Amino acid sequence: MTIDDVETAAGDWEREPDPSDGLRTFGAVVQALREHAGLSRAEFALLVRFSKHTVESVELGRRMPDEEFVERAEAALGNTGALRKAARHLTRGEPGLAAWFRRWARLERVAVSLSTYECRLVPGLLQSEGYARALCENDIPPLSNEQLEATVGARMERQRLLREKPNSTFDFVIEEAVLMLCLGGVEVTRELLDHIVELSALRNTTLQIMPADSEQHACLAGPVRLLETPDGRRYAYSEGQESGRLITDAKEVSRIQMRYARLRAQALSPKDSTGLLERMRGAL
Repeated sequence: MTIDDVETAAGDWEREPDPSDGLRTFGAVVQALREHAGLSRAEFALLVRFSKHTVESVELGRRMPDEEFVERAEAALGNTGALRKAARHLTRGEPGLAAWFRRWARLERVAVSLSTYECRLVPGLLQSEGYARALCENDIPPLSNEQLEATVGARMERQRLLREKPNSTFDFVIEEAVLMLCLGGVEVTRELLDHIVELSALRNTTLQIMPADSEQHACLAGPVRLLETPDGRRYAYSEGQESGRLITDAKEVSRIQMRYARLRAQALSPKDSTGLLERMRGAL
């Protein structure tokens, strides 16, 4: 996808996407082969080492299957080669993404750098599946089962960027208070902290925590997202309840970049941030 593809898609970003026919067809093939093998979803999930929820999402066409999923599913279902061949023709859909977020999600895929500050919740690119599910279960009005699975699947799908774009940089600053919430319970929180530590260890990813006792704060105006494209264009994104705004004005983007740069200087170092996460994990 090019920058021009992102820009020309502006006219359709108000429409919520549905799972593609290709994803539905692939999922139906997985389900048919699994049932032919006499396996329940839970049994199949153990064989492919993915959660039962992930298996269900793939089978219902709500989630793009990981390469590992395809390979493990092939091994578990007879190595016919059918799933490998079918997977080559899949295209990434956008199920579960809010209409106002779609243009930013497209830009993320081509960005050479992405910077995020969050004071409300763990950024989607760092969320564990259990945490994402807990967020969706707390949504008001309640989501249907299909909407919940589509949203969780979309967030897990976005996380592939961290591993699939090793030459792009991903920087995160998160408020300590966000990580003190025990959303979903103790086990979900332990899994979340382990997940964040694992992702922050990637060479292209940097995590900093803004301590709760800080006497200075450059981003009191709210969450910040910034990115740079391969041709040097810079964008920012601001999100509230039921809305989001892609910021393209150079002066406005520059002001937000200045605030984010100052915030990074005020936050804990990456090493100290990891140490804090590990202490929080040990206290649970």
